[in-house]
Amino acid sequence: MLPNVAVHVTFFPGANGGYGPGHTLFTHRLEGRAHGLGVRFRPGCFRPFLGAPVRSIADRSAALEDVFGRCGTEAAESVRNASSDAAMIAAADKLLIAKRVTLPPAARAAAAAVETIAGDPEITRVDHLAASEGLSARALQRLFAEHVGCTPKWAIRIYRLNDAARRLTDEESPDYADLAARLGYSDQPHFTRDFRAVTGRSPAEFATAARAAAPTGQKPDKQNGRRK
Repeated sequence: MLPNVAVHVTFFPGANGGYGPGHTLFTHRLEGRAHGLGVRFRPGCFRPFLGAPVRSIADRSAALEDVFGRCGTEAAESVRNASSDAAMIAAADKLLIAKRVTLPPAARAAAAAVETIAGDPEITRVDHLAASEGLSARALQRLFAEHVGCTPKWAIRIYRLNDAARRLTDEESPDYADLAARLGYSDQPHFTRDFRAVTGRSPAEFATAARAAAPTGQKPDKQNGRRK
């Protein structure tokens, strides 16, 4: 999966834990017959569950028992022994309900800031976001370290690069230089380096792979970029 700023709590063989925001691609290989479940937390909202700054699990994971106590171990066992998707979901629901938390105002502010980034492609710099949220850049950085687990700059970069991935998938003949400029990059090579770092491919390689993976007969509409 592409890097993102959410915390994921996973119940898979060899990957039970709470995984913080990452700066690189995350992969986990399952072999033989196996099943599992992942819970994605709204960015900014995991701090009350963790009981510590989310930056403490950036690019790493915390054991389920360290976050949820014995209930975390029991939930992992229930998911492992589940005979249906519904049973796995019920086990995860039981765990989260048992540690029901109330989001403090700071967590809500962090979540709102991330949603601002996600919803406004024009936000390409930290000062843009700080002005939008009515905070100083310094206060925004502290808020993100505590509740999101990454810097505002990284969060903005990840959302804009995900925007780029969607555009590369939809556009038949992408203009890479124009795309880099629209995303706030001063030059195309910088955009290409960042894009390769988070996807494992250059923009051109990603676009080619996306077109090859499109269902037969579905090609981008040249006028609006939609598949038909």
